[in-house]
Amino acid sequence: MKNSVRTSLVALITVATIGIAGPSIAGPEDKSAFDPVQYEAQNVVYDWNYPTPETGLRALGFVRNHIKAMQEFGDLENSNIVIVAHGNDLHAFSRLNSEAYPDAYAQLKELTDLGVEIHVCRNAARGRGYAPEDFYDVIKVVPAAVIDIAKYGNLGYSYMYPELFPRMTREDIIAKHPEVTMDE
Repeated sequence: MKNSVRTSLVALITVATIGIAGPSIAGPEDKSAFDPVQYEAQNVVYDWNYPTPETGLRALGFVRNHIKAMQEFGDLENSNIVIVAHGNDLHAFSRLNSEAYPDAYAQLKELTDLGVEIHVCRNAARGRGYAPEDFYDVIKVVPAAVIDIAKYGNLGYSYMYPELFPRMTREDIIAKHPEVTMDE
């Protein structure tokens, strides 16, 4: 008897809850919602291994965007961001190439002034004809990228490998798919 009363009570509460909340039906015409969540401090290691110096410099935008997002929605002050460069990108990080990449130092300094550490793999540098002292003063040359990245992994840092590809806009989609319109 007690079990049937309990079961009936649970059923009644369930039906009442559904009735009060109403049906929750979403469809393809319903709009998404922005969630301005606040993020905790983050520890991140970026694996920098790009085919050209220009690509490596362009990829710094990922870190700038990460910082901007943390300034608005997170705890940048207590976050740690490290870039470990070991690709052809490191040519732009060398002071010996400042004429070829005149804006590189300013971009690197902007990030390091915000607390980002930039490491260059000594092995990769040596294989490309550089000595440790050939890099800008904002760069820390480390013995090997693989052990540096592993060190940060062991410390619990999130691993990021940003990939670059051409940006598409909504206009690009509309041009490719005429059935899509600018209307909502």
